[in-house]
Amino acid sequence: MRVHSATEPGTPGLPNEDFAATAVPAAGVGGALVLLDGVTAPAGDFGCHHGVAWFAARLGGALLESTTSLRHVPLAACLAGAISRTAEGHRTTCDLSHPRTPQATVVCARWDDDTVEYLVLSDSALLIEGRDGVVRPVLDTRLDDLRPAARRLPRERRAGFLEGLRNAEGGFFTAAADPAVAARALTGSMPRAGARSLAAVTDGLGRWVETFRLGGWPELFAVLAGEGPAAAIARVRAAEAADPAGVAFPRGKAGDDATAIMVEL
Repeated sequence: MRVHSATEPGTPGLPNEDFAATAVPAAGVGGALVLLDGVTAPAGDFGCHHGVAWFAARLGGALLESTTSLRHVPLAACLAGAISRTAEGHRTTCDLSHPRTPQATVVCARWDDDTVEYLVLSDSALLIEGRDGVVRPVLDTRLDDLRPAARRLPRERRAGFLEGLRNAEGGFFTAAADPAVAARALTGSMPRAGARSLAAVTDGLGRWVETFRLGGWPELFAVLAGEGPAAAIARVRAAEAADPAGVAFPRGKAGDDATAIMVEL
């Protein structure tokens, strides 16, 4: 097994709110990856004095520990437990009922000699390369599915419309303080024999496909596997630099934290 990873903040000097980690159990059987993209908080008070980067690191660390030490527990239950543990870590100091309490998207995968399990929550992506070389993206499209309705609204109302549907029935979901959200994640499994490699990317690197249209998911995977995650991030950074005001490629912020984990099984 080989692991390659890279991460880069979207804005120099500001915290990187992504989290990436991998683990191989001491017994030498299988492994796991965890990738989180912290949701940047709005300016002003959002109920937590720790910050989004702190939250992503705490939640990511708790999830990695549970996926490797509790291998009999389904990934959604591991995520629910990690959310609960993280919430308990700042419940007495922070307002976890605030609608923008720190939260994150989640990608998690776990494998052993027989099976590859996976979980995706919100708009980070998992790419699975089969033994036949075909790359299959595992995507939670609920946020993207809402964007056409948002675009029909006046520009000043679009962000508020989407925020009103965060962690709401009929909307989209991110990991925050409520462990019940784990049941909303996309989960699945496949035989280990059918998988050659896995790649997890935050949406800052997913811009390759979804914003700048540099290619599809298979083309992004080819760069991750061939040139490496740092090279893929560099290409997205070049595209951002060529359109700093977002005129040709409209986007919420000029640059975004970008992270990838590549695992060759």
